[in-house]
Amino acid sequence: QVQLVESGGGLVQAGGSLRLSCAASGSIFSSSTMGWYRQAPGKQRELVGRITSGGSINFADSVKGRFTISRDNAKNTVYLQMNSLKPEDTGVYYCYAFLSTTYWGQGTQVTVSS
Repeated sequence: QVQLVESGGGLVQAGGSLRLSCAASGSIFSSSTMGWYRQAPGKQRELVGRITSGGSINFADSVKGRFTISRDNAKNTVYLQMNSLKPEDTGVYYCYAFLSTTYWGQGTQVTVSS
């Protein structure tokens, strides 16, 4: 059973920073693609960024240059560093792991005030 637990969300002013963490249990972490989706109120869930087991990284155009993603396989943890936050970054951020099957965390709220 794989469990993903996010932390680090909160309320921040525009221009500020937050770092999200996602800790995974189970043995699949190092082989999995890990990443983050977000869902704003009334909108579909969208991919924010992901990092493969080999370290390849992709980001949504809306966050390129502001967000970074990294993983620590020794700690089974993936991080999303979010800088220069904008009100439109507000939403629930979900961590996921993909290895044949997709596993999801419970989500953490990020609110950026203007």
